[in-house]
Amino acid sequence: MHNLLDPAILFFIVGVLAGAVRSNLEIPPAISRFLSLYLLMALGLKGGFALSHSGLTPQVGISLAAAMTLAICIPLMGYWILSRFVSGFDAAAVAATYGSVSAVTFVTAVQYLENSSVTYGGHMAAAMALMESPAIIMAVVFANVLRQTKGNVRVALGGNAAQVHERSAPPRMKVSKILHESFTDGAQLLLLGAMLVGLLTGESGKAAMQPFSADLFKGMLSFFLLDMGLMAARNFPKVRDHSPVLIAYAVLGPITHAGLALGLAILLSLPVGDGALLMVLAASASYIAVPAVLRYALPESNPSLYFGLSLGVTFPLNILFGIPVYLSLAQTFLL
Repeated sequence: MHNLLDPAILFFIVGVLAGAVRSNLEIPPAISRFLSLYLLMALGLKGGFALSHSGLTPQVGISLAAAMTLAICIPLMGYWILSRFVSGFDAAAVAATYGSVSAVTFVTAVQYLENSSVTYGGHMAAAMALMESPAIIMAVVFANVLRQTKGNVRVALGGNAAQVHERSAPPRMKVSKILHESFTDGAQLLLLGAMLVGLLTGESGKAAMQPFSADLFKGMLSFFLLDMGLMAARNFPKVRDHSPVLIAYAVLGPITHAGLALGLAILLSLPVGDGALLMVLAASASYIAVPAVLRYALPESNPSLYFGLSLGVTFPLNILFGIPVYLSLAQTFLL
């Protein structure tokens, strides 16, 4: 209940309600883009300042290794499960979406930890950046294997089985191209660049950037979550058309992923804040970076499937209920 009374979360609910009643309230795309870049820049600076204070310790390496382990295991597990219920291309797309991460969910979790006076490592922002790309790469690999297996498709013309022609499957997307797009993505570069600036400038930089990276942060997050609430509400109708199995995956999958993250955190003796953020990252699903890449890399998949499930189901559940639950579990098992 405490989480629901946070102003940023309340603005998300306002956005959901406005979208549900079909209000004409709308955030211009350019402003929405600016807000997302601001949040990434501010988050990167915060992470860099924290890293400058704590230094690069073995604990940092352990946390990043745990993040990479989850980034590889979650999409593999998702594809193995989903391929039994949907086409291979759709399974790869949904597995990539849930194997990657949501920066907005992570930013909201960071704010929630700060409101709850729970400390966390600045390197967790780097963990978020590392966890974004592996799932995308694996989805492209899965799709290329499927295309190789199917080869050319024979298509009948005008219903006459005697008249056929060979139609080539879409060209295989090179993994090197996906790697380049993933690691040169503007949002990724901004996050990592801001972390580097924070790391190099330390306490003096933190004091200089305080009005930008700290004082404005809550208001900007609230404004952005208002926009996300509108988007989530407008994606609810798409969800209703999907199989109950997929909707169940959108709810139970993130919970399972968070459980895996908690198990790793216990095994590696991670601090409470780091463990909670690792659970948030594992439980989140991408609705910006992954759909943007999959639109071109997996044209055979259905965008309304992976986008609708991640934004219409998983994102609201994590924002409203998941974050406080993950923190509560981390405080129970990691203290």
